[in-house]
Amino acid sequence: MERFAAKLLFIFFTSLGMIVGGTMIGSISAVLTGQGPFRTMQNLAQDLKIWAAVAAIGGTFTSLQALESGLLEGQVSTVAKQLAFLFSAFAGAHLGYMLVLTVAGGKR
Repeated sequence: MERFAAKLLFIFFTSLGMIVGGTMIGSISAVLTGQGPFRTMQNLAQDLKIWAAVAAIGGTFTSLQALESGLLEGQVSTVAKQLAFLFSAFAGAHLGYMLVLTVAGGKR
């Protein structure tokens, strides 16, 4: 159980970091081209949400394969773990998105 919780936290903070870091670094391009960095941060955060979640779980194919085999073979614990990993990834990405919107002063 300890390893499972550690992996959940790892996935959560990885997706959170991808959103926050990606938008901050990406907004440098807006500064260099004379555009508004806050608007760019908002757009990047929205665009990166799904990609951050997918990357945080290590790619979708292994997760989907584990989910499929768990469903077809009746392994409820495997299905529950994979769903928890997906939820953790999306929660981290969404928290990062909300943080970026707060910093950038935007409302969506």
